[in-house]
Amino acid sequence: MTPPHVRQKTAEYAVRVRDVVVGFDTKLILKGLDLDIRKGEVLGFVGGSGTGKSVLTRTILGLIKKRSGMIEVLGHDIDALDAKAYRQLERRWGVLFQQGALFSGLTVRQNIQVPMREYMRVSQKLMDELAMLKLAMVGLPPDAAHKFPSELSGGMIKRAALARALALDPELLFLDEPTSGLDPIGAAEFDDLIADLQKSLGLTVFMVTHDLDSLFAICDRVAALAEGKVIAIGTMSQMLAAEHPWLRAYFHGKRARQVSALMAAPAPVLAAQKG
Repeated sequence: MTPPHVRQKTAEYAVRVRDVVVGFDTKLILKGLDLDIRKGEVLGFVGGSGTGKSVLTRTILGLIKKRSGMIEVLGHDIDALDAKAYRQLERRWGVLFQQGALFSGLTVRQNIQVPMREYMRVSQKLMDELAMLKLAMVGLPPDAAHKFPSELSGGMIKRAALARALALDPELLFLDEPTSGLDPIGAAEFDDLIADLQKSLGLTVFMVTHDLDSLFAICDRVAALAEGKVIAIGTMSQMLAAEHPWLRAYFHGKRARQVSALMAAPAPVLAAQKG
């Protein structure tokens, strides 16, 4: 019998990835990758451009087929599920894709209702009420419901896409570059929104990002991807102490030093910087 102090309970993890290999034609992107996402945490996922961060997200979601390895989501081995069971599992996660990926021909309300129409059997009246509730949750005004994506600002598009990701009250939220394209104020406000929703709803959040501000502000842990594998995972303090050359370049580069100094600055300095 495995000793209690060594035994790991699957229930502690929202996602477990073991020895996953993903490739396109002859090029391998993920090369035996391992990763654990703990329930209730915000895990930031970083890596160089083109290293496979979004590929891993899409592989976990079943949008890209892996060549080998095991992926377990919310206690279920993805490969062991039949179509009905997999569909039930899909209801338990929400996804915010890069740039929002809203349907341009649908209003914001209709975009939010897409998952509801696919997975729920409820009246139009109830769907309308739920859509307005989700809009309020992400800080959008009621009149945004009737607008098309082309009529929204970049920040509103992100919030509308987040409302759609929350449409089915998921336990697990995947965010792919959620603050990309936002100005610093909008990005900070979106970080605050994610943090508030994570706490109030008890979400587990997996966030692919390049945004150092987000990593410092809201992530419980950070995982770093290089050479097709997770080369380090831990708190920001642990990442800052890591000796791997890529990690040192990423977390101790000029931009990282500026972010770190600003985060550590006293309130009057922060106010002056924002002003």
